[in-house]
Amino acid sequence: MSVSRIVVTGATGFVGAAVMDVLLHHPDFRAQPTPVLCAVGRGPGPGRPVPSAVEWVTADLADPASLHGICEGADALLHLASSLSPRLEECTAVNVVGTGALMAEAGRAGVKRIVHLSTAAVYGAGPHRGLGVNEFEPTPASPASRTRLTGETYSLQAGATVLRPGLVVGPGDRWVVPALVELLERVPALWDSGRALLSMVHVTDLALLIARVGHPSAGPHGGGLFHASHPQPVRVTDLLARLAQRGVLPKVTTPLAWEACLEQFRKTTGRMSERQFHLLAQDHWYRSDDIWRIAGCPPGPGPVARL
Repeated sequence: MSVSRIVVTGATGFVGAAVMDVLLHHPDFRAQPTPVLCAVGRGPGPGRPVPSAVEWVTADLADPASLHGICEGADALLHLASSLSPRLEECTAVNVVGTGALMAEAGRAGVKRIVHLSTAAVYGAGPHRGLGVNEFEPTPASPASRTRLTGETYSLQAGATVLRPGLVVGPGDRWVVPALVELLERVPALWDSGRALLSMVHVTDLALLIARVGHPSAGPHGGGLFHASHPQPVRVTDLLARLAQRGVLPKVTTPLAWEACLEQFRKTTGRMSERQFHLLAQDHWYRSDDIWRIAGCPPGPGPVARL
């Protein structure tokens, strides 16, 4: 069996690092020759060991010229990098111009298998409940989500599989659980009785899905757009209760109507915006069964069970 070459952008990020670990160490891939992982970025940082199978290439999506030739000889491209900056120009440089340049490089090199990690945040504030891909128009609210939606078009034109996960949790999460901590401090109640359903996925399960879809040894797949959360949505009350069991959050049992929650939220100050409060406290559930079935990938016990 020949050794494959997989180009990975965002290899040191939250999801990217988990994907690298899966490709190098997961039992599902032990029967395969260890791939050469061409990690695109600024390097792993001082003092961090680099596995022999990893070739680091210094490049910057905001500098399209630095991407020249990085896909040469590649069997697959996993595009996991993005900018989450609040500044539109920074997001445009990376998520739109950089993604377009990267897909052009993949096209010139003849890369046949491409995975692009996007986000369900492109759908906007919601509430959304049980919706499938292409069942409604995205209305992204932030510079990051607007530009990531635009960047998807370059990848889809290149034949990529574009994945839109919802909330991603697990080791390295710097957004979901920290946000819940702040929001419960500002509004210490079960928001809207905790009834909202959220699309979530644990980073280890998402990483395995990306690896299954993107590995050159996988069966043929024609690309397309997919939601990529765990197939079963998470109820907010179950999420908060699990984190309380872990000692991360205080236990809350008092329900509070949504309008009262907003009133209380607006009386306080903090890092989280009202839009982000909506994302975590109201329905944001998108049907995600298809991609797990197509990839032949078990979705695992669910993000709450894994916390």
